[in-house]
Amino acid sequence: MQRLAEALEALRAQVAADVATDGADRHQVALDYLVWCHAHAEAARALREWAARNRHPLAAEMADAAEEEARAFVLGSGPEAAIAAGRRHAEIAGRLVPLEDLGAPDEHRLLRSTLRDFAERQIGPHAQAIHRRDLDVPEPVIAGAAELGLFGMSVPTRYGGTQEREDFTAMLIATEELSRVSLAAGGSLITRPEILVRALLRGGTEDQRRRWLPAIASGRKLVAVGVTEPDHGSDVAGLGCRASRRPDGAWEVAGTKLWCTFAGRSELLMLLLRTAERGHRGLSVFVLEKPAFAGHAFEHLQPGGGALRARAIPTIGYRGMHTFELSFDRYVLPADALVGGDEWLNRGFYLQMEGFAMGRIQTAGRAVGVMQAALDAALAYTRERRVFGSPVFDHQLARAKLGAAAMRVQAARQLSYRAARLLDAGGGQVEASLAKLYASRMAELVTREAMQVHGAMGYGEETDVSRHFVDARVLAIFEGAEEVLSLRVVGRSLLDRPA
Repeated sequence: MQRLAEALEALRAQVAADVATDGADRHQVALDYLVWCHAHAEAARALREWAARNRHPLAAEMADAAEEEARAFVLGSGPEAAIAAGRRHAEIAGRLVPLEDLGAPDEHRLLRSTLRDFAERQIGPHAQAIHRRDLDVPEPVIAGAAELGLFGMSVPTRYGGTQEREDFTAMLIATEELSRVSLAAGGSLITRPEILVRALLRGGTEDQRRRWLPAIASGRKLVAVGVTEPDHGSDVAGLGCRASRRPDGAWEVAGTKLWCTFAGRSELLMLLLRTAERGHRGLSVFVLEKPAFAGHAFEHLQPGGGALRARAIPTIGYRGMHTFELSFDRYVLPADALVGGDEWLNRGFYLQMEGFAMGRIQTAGRAVGVMQAALDAALAYTRERRVFGSPVFDHQLARAKLGAAAMRVQAARQLSYRAARLLDAGGGQVEASLAKLYASRMAELVTREAMQVHGAMGYGEETDVSRHFVDARVLAIFEGAEEVLSLRVVGRSLLDRPA
């Protein structure tokens, strides 16, 4: 790793010097390349640390393969190195065994086993129908998640949750196992509560915490988050959907939000709204309480004439929770809907950003779950399907694809777990973004190769792998588009790093 580290530092110093001279906008391509070099190197490092702790030969082989891939990305590789890497991947595939729990404490092993059983029994039978027919998430799935305490994993026990201490790795395991069966109907159920819970714990009044946190933890009130707008996505500071204070202290909302996932079924909407004309210093967080609505459209009319109208936006994947466009017309929120009251007026940007860090680490977990599902499906199919007189798995090229996929799944998992441990310790914000960045891109590669080894069957909607492929595509877009994370989060942290 020493030569790799030296090459990365030389590249970082050069990009930093160019940015200092000409400005970041003229060197976005170079900065993005630096970030991806860094991502591959850090994924390899996380995998090596995990392998060293557990002394498993297959883990060590995966770490070697990840380091080779990072060196090839940063330093380039000739044909001999590329062929050797492919052969190593094929050897890894031939020795694959489940490694999800390698080195995990008993509590995490039990959690994974419990949630895998729940997901396969209660979500799995519905996953394909939800995707292909764009159905609502079945109520028994929501009830089952609530019974297991999944909505309360980020809520402290004093507010009715199950969290006795910070354990982001446990949260990742839960997200992985639910996403492994269905990204939309499982893996995303517990992400949105986490974002609002963070905002309430940091900035909410005690009355707000006691009002909303027990309801969230029990699953009595589900959560959606509304930030993105037609002209503003990752550029949060430019948001224009407005909340104006009325003489009676209530707030009147006007404007539009886009891509508000689960807004129909949820009873609580966390909204980031403009309350002053001061860029990111003029945004505040509100909680809107409403009835739950089924289906792809809803309308909530208020006695005084206020209205919230919504329609689901059709998407190629990530179906089930439905993603809505919300239109507010003089919609009235009570005074106590402002999270934190006047103390946090115009400071909502900071509450939202902390929540985004939680959403990003969970998106890394969702990516790992989706690609694990695709890898499992590909392994099963290639061992059964015969071509040219032998199983697909017996062909070296197919094994090379599967071995590379297995290495990338495990690298993304270990990079995510390392970020989770840093978050537990009070840091890890940039590392969470890096894990999300890397895992989301790897999910696209892994699901693509899983579909490829299925041949024509992979292109058919009857196979789960086609669903995993289209679901994976959303991961690099939401919870912070990869370009924004690369240039404005991870890239900025690299440029600010002392030589």
